[in-house]
Amino acid sequence: MTTPKPIRKAVFPVAGLGTRFLPATKAIPKELLPIVDRPLIQYAVDEAREAGIEQMIFVTGRGKTAIVEHFDIAFELEATMGERGKNLDALAPTRAVPGDIITVRQQVPLGLGHAIWCARAIVGNEPFAIFLPDELMIAGKDGGRGCMKQMVDAYSRVGGNLISVLEVPREEVSSYGVIDPGAEHGALTEVKGLVEKPAVEAAPSNKILSGRYILQPEVMRTLESQEKGAGGEIQLTDAMARMIGTQPFHAVTFNGRRFDCGSKAGFVEATLALALEREDMGEEVRAMARRLLGLTD
Repeated sequence: MTTPKPIRKAVFPVAGLGTRFLPATKAIPKELLPIVDRPLIQYAVDEAREAGIEQMIFVTGRGKTAIVEHFDIAFELEATMGERGKNLDALAPTRAVPGDIITVRQQVPLGLGHAIWCARAIVGNEPFAIFLPDELMIAGKDGGRGCMKQMVDAYSRVGGNLISVLEVPREEVSSYGVIDPGAEHGALTEVKGLVEKPAVEAAPSNKILSGRYILQPEVMRTLESQEKGAGGEIQLTDAMARMIGTQPFHAVTFNGRRFDCGSKAGFVEATLALALEREDMGEEVRAMARRLLGLTD
C-alpha cells in the first residue's frame, strides 16, 4: 500500500450566524463563546495542532473577524501584563505563527458542503481535515489522544477518507447522520453508506457522525457539481456518500467524550463537566452545584 499523504491542512467552517445563542452572538461569534476560559475555536485548533496539522483554514462570514484576531498577538495586552509581572502562559496557544492561519469568505450561507468548497483553492490537491467547532471532543481522562490524533493515526494505516463516529442509544439516531457499517477492526469500521437522520426502525447502526473528517481532495470536485439537498443547502454528507465505493472510506469510533455545544444544554454541560475537572476550581464548582441542587449537608 502506498503511504498516504500527510494531513497538513484543516478547514474550520465558522461562518454560521449562531442564532441559537442570541442575543449573546449578536456581536460575538459563537465560536468565541468560552467553555470556562477557552473559546470553542481554541479547543478545536489545539486538537488540530496535537494531530500535527500545520495550517488552519477558517471559512468565515460577515462579523467573524474576531475569530482571526483571537489568534493574533495582542501587543498592548501582552506589554501591559508583562510590565505588571503577570504570567503570559495562558496566551501562548493563541499566538499563531505567520502563515498558520488563512481565511476565506463564505459570502452566501449555502450549507456546510458549500463552506468546505470555498476552501478549495487553499486545500489544493491534498487530503485535509475538517473540524466542526460546535462539536467539542475531549480526550479521555487518562491523558489519551484527541479525536483528530486518533483519526490521523488510523489514516496512516488505511488512507482514503475517514469520519469520526460515536455510539448513541438507538432511540436517538433520528437526530443525527449515521453510518451503514461494514467490517469492523477495533475502533475502525468500513463505511458502506451514510444516512441522514433516519427513522429509528430504519437506521443501519447507532454510530453517528461527530464533527471530524479527513477527506481526499476529490471531494471538492464532487461538491462543485453537488445539487442542493436537505434544507435547500449543499450538504457535505451527500458529497461523501457519492464518494463511497470509489475510494476507501472508514469511520473511527472516538475514544473520548463529545459535547454538542451547538445547543444551549450541551454548552452548559460542557462548561460544568470541564470546570469540575479543573484542579484550580473543581472543588469550588462541585460545592456550588450541590448548593444549587439543595444537596448541602
